Amino acid sequence: MITGDGRGPLTRLGAGLRALPRTLRQDLWTTAGAPLPRIPEPSWLDWLPAFGVLWVLSTWVVTVFQVNVLTGWYGLGPGQAVLLSVGQAVALIVAMFRPVPAWWVVTVAMVVIARVSEAGVAPDEAYPWPVTEVAMQGGVLFLLAFRHRPRVAVEALVISVAAGLVCGAFTTGPHNTDTGWAVPVLLGTVVVGSALRGRWVARAKLAEQEVLTAEERARRTLLEERSRIARELHDVVAHHMSVISIQAQVAPHLVDDPSDELRENLAGIRENAVEALAELRRVLGVLRSEDAVAQGVRHAPQPTLDRLDELIGKVRGAGVRITAETVGTPQPLAPGVELSAFRIVQEALSNAMRHAPGASVRVTLGYHGAGLTLRIANSAPDGPVPPAPGSGHGLLGMRERTAMLGGELAAGPVPDGGFEVTAFLPADPPKPAAAPLSPAPAEDSR
Repeated sequence: MITGDGRGPLTRLGAGLRALPRTLRQDLWTTAGAPLPRIPEPSWLDWLPAFGVLWVLSTWVVTVFQVNVLTGWYGLGPGQAVLLSVGQAVALIVAMFRPVPAWWVVTVAMVVIARVSEAGVAPDEAYPWPVTEVAMQGGVLFLLAFRHRPRVAVEALVISVAAGLVCGAFTTGPHNTDTGWAVPVLLGTVVVGSALRGRWVARAKLAEQEVLTAEERARRTLLEERSRIARELHDVVAHHMSVISIQAQVAPHLVDDPSDELRENLAGIRENAVEALAELRRVLGVLRSEDAVAQGVRHAPQPTLDRLDELIGKVRGAGVRITAETVGTPQPLAPGVELSAFRIVQEALSNAMRHAPGASVRVTLGYHGAGLTLRIANSAPDGPVPPAPGSGHGLLGMRERTAMLGGELAAGPVPDGGFEVTAFLPADPPKPAAAPLSPAPAEDSR
């Protein structure tokens, strides 16, 4: 059968066999470590010093038993037993940082022990894997599987098992070469180490993705706020500046025989208005330069209280029990007041939906001579309140809008367990103090 790449199974098998030596050399003929990805939260790595102390103590306990096994059951001299056992113990400790070189040391030491002690091994003793040898090889394979990719761990396991089987197959004495228990133990250590590594890598990737998601969410929020500011500047400030420019241009034609000074002042007013519009366009260009909002939405007019019924209908369609009432006679308000009133109601409804699931909401608009009063109150939530993902800026934004117009805002919980937002927006927002058009003649303008 020919695959999509034009190569048959035998061709691919041959290519894999030819690449096998190079793969083994890259994976196992190296002294480089393989650090695990860091998880930005408390983890068991914080207990690594304690784990290292426990690992060292366990290693030396196994080493003592290994010396006894090599001298008592394998017939080695005390010097040889101590040298080989201590070498494997050091390798087992080094495996915490450099598992591949440590694995080579333990594997080679196993082969040396098997060949040197072949004539003196007791017939009923496991050869070449006594319990202590399996413990040392299993510890090294566990750390190697935990620190390196599964492919590297499988390669090391195959070579270790093959080395032990070869030593048992070519022995000349009546030794116990049964590997029915040693191979499953070594395989189990590799499986456990690889599973722990996979879980660790998955957690690290999840933590990294959460960080990226939080950054993207913050960036999207920033862009949306910049877009909102741009639209508000365009709809409120640009409109008034355009009116000023047109009125300054038309004013000379409404006066019979206007003086040159009047023409000059009006021309200056129009010139300043045009320059302000040009600068405003540059600012809007900067604010919209990284805006991800659709082009049609980006230039849509800002909402006013005329669209409040539409907003309430959408909230009611989301399953919220909401009622709205208007007190007094509706009257036209400044564009900034209408926009701020709509945004305050919108943010208050969003907070009620987010923080008071199942609660009923009541929206009241009160028109009077001094301005507009808003009251958005919700009852206590019917179910558990979901935890907030972070500190929001809804109330802060409402306070800033109210303060910008010279109004007042109060927000907080009510005795029945609900929450209430009350805002007063004056009909005539305060105007900034205007600087004199020209200095007084008797004063020094410097």
